[in-house]
Amino acid sequence: MPENICPEAVLEFWFSARVRRQWFSSTPALDGEIRNRFEGLWERAAVGELDDWKVSPEGALALTIVLDQLPLNMFRGEARSFSTEARAIAVVKESIGKGFDKLLARDTVSFLYMALMHSEDVADQEQSVHLFRQAGLEKNIAFAEHHRDIIHRFGRFPHRNEILGRRSTDAEVKYLASEEAFTG
Repeated sequence: MPENICPEAVLEFWFSARVRRQWFSSTPALDGEIRNRFEGLWERAAVGELDDWKVSPEGALALTIVLDQLPLNMFRGEARSFSTEARAIAVVKESIGKGFDKLLARDTVSFLYMALMHSEDVADQEQSVHLFRQAGLEKNIAFAEHHRDIIHRFGRFPHRNEILGRRSTDAEVKYLASEEAFTG
């Protein structure tokens, strides 16, 4: 895919029936495909070269997906998978401030809000839960609450500690060894 890919192409790929089926159960093959197709685009987005996408609801959504979702696939198990999270959150907050989330289709807006659910900031987590509830996205609310509760409990996602080179607390080690552990 060319480096000058447009937002519509990102959305077409991400919301295709084939990719939808693997959003939360990706395979190494899909992760590799995403990396091959979008790593160059992600690199450009990471340094702000795609900030002009933020002028439309669809562009902002596509940019959020590039910054928040795609690296989770492209760099699974690596610290880089979280390296553009803060940039994605900034795009989301700006988009919400412009009311873009109210202009997106109900089945796509969850990926705008999801960047907040990935944040290790309590206020972002609270906003995530609020937005999912406000939008009536019932399937996402329980996940948003679960993510928020982990951040309230630990102040971060313990499953990221090893990847990010952080030392786990005794409570986090016990949690990660339990059946209740969220591992990403």
